[in-house]
Amino acid sequence: MAQNRAQQAGRYSVRSGHLGRVLLALTEAGVCALTFGDDEVTLLHHLHHDFPDHSWQRDEEGLAARQEELEAYLQGGAFPAWELDLAGTPFQRQVWEELRKIERGQTRTYAEIARALGNPRAVRAVGRACATNPVSLLVPCHRVIREDGHLGGYRWGLERKEQLLAWEHEGERASLAQKNRGRSALSA
Repeated sequence: MAQNRAQQAGRYSVRSGHLGRVLLALTEAGVCALTFGDDEVTLLHHLHHDFPDHSWQRDEEGLAARQEELEAYLQGGAFPAWELDLAGTPFQRQVWEELRKIERGQTRTYAEIARALGNPRAVRAVGRACATNPVSLLVPCHRVIREDGHLGGYRWGLERKEQLLAWEHEGERASLAQKNRGRSALSA
């Protein structure tokens, strides 16, 4: 006889932004999904598919501040310091932690991530962990590229990956230029 498992409660919000539709989902433990898409129906389908043991309630008002914090980050503001609720294999979790070490404006290759984890032959497994990352931006899998410099894949589309990398590189250049202006003003 099948056991009846209690569903976990979760809240979600969907907004439009310059990267398309953005779905943000939380459990009591933290953010469990941050996904991009072209339409809300597809985003919600993936949310229910990825978290079948959850009961989801739309909460635009309750998550408005987090969505605004996310949009501020995408406009060059501070990185959201949110608790994450990530379910994955021990290896996936190791990859995701390693990805969080990559600074904005920087990239690493799948092979570099595998070597950093002490398993240089696990390049494909690193790619798979990136592909299953449920919290785009918060675990920045878009910062991982192929050894030949090509983008590789991206769960939410290569165009979005390219946009994110270009935005981060531009932000990094602007930040360095601002620091250099500050230094030259101090030395004048």
